[in-house]
Amino acid sequence: MKKVIVVLIVLMFCIISLPAQDGANRLGVILNHYSPGRAFATGAIPRADLDLIVQAGVRTGSAGNRQPWFFTVVQDFGLTQRIISQAVQGNVVIVVSTEGTTNREFMDCAMAAQSMYLAAQALGYGSQIYIAPIAAVNRDLKGELGLPENRNAVLAVRIGMVAPGTDAVSGASARRNASEMVSYR
Repeated sequence: MKKVIVVLIVLMFCIISLPAQDGANRLGVILNHYSPGRAFATGAIPRADLDLIVQAGVRTGSAGNRQPWFFTVVQDFGLTQRIISQAVQGNVVIVVSTEGTTNREFMDCAMAAQSMYLAAQALGYGSQIYIAPIAAVNRDLKGELGLPENRNAVLAVRIGMVAPGTDAVSGASARRNASEMVSYR
């Protein structure tokens, strides 16, 4: 835990110490993120990196500081494939669950998932957020995941190695132009 805190402090210092005029570089992981889709490759994620990714979720802000989430880190290949059928050997699936039933709890869980998604990419891994398999997770896998009856999965984050040469240009779907969806008043 001490090592994780030291690494987070060093990362924060590095980000804060970047020149103010270099805003695009400071936001690089946000502006250049992508979901690699089918470009995930086999390979294990080191535990230290996985711990940092999870800490990004733990440290996410939440409405009223309620922190309603619970993270189940699934590394067993058979179980990851039952959650996300396209998972490959070495992929990790983090199931985000909550006891809450309101939009506030769901939004908080989504923000925590986004933090882990971006943290994984900042560390050089592919990541993708899934909601489609969640009904099946809640119906069929709660026992195997150790989720109590009063807690339901909200979404899942898949993390893994990416195929060499995959990047935001080759791996991402087309993005709409900002002028189509942003207005300033």
